[in-house]
Amino acid sequence: MKFQEYDIVRVLKNYKNNVKKGDVGAVVIVFTEPKEAYEVEFLDEKGYHKAQYILLPDDLDKV
Repeated sequence: MKFQEYDIVRVLKNYKNNVKKGDVGAVVIVFTEPKEAYEVEFLDEKGYHKAQYILLPDDLDKV
């Protein structure tokens, strides 16, 4: 496993809902089956929920 729950991560490419390369989010769920993946929540500048995605390890970098 590359990341753990509650790790702060940086996204490495652009996504919908204004999540752009370099945005920071928190890992909220770790999946190991059928393959390693992470559910990451992104907040806006006021701390409100902006988006939540399931991403692969190569899409993220630990902050």
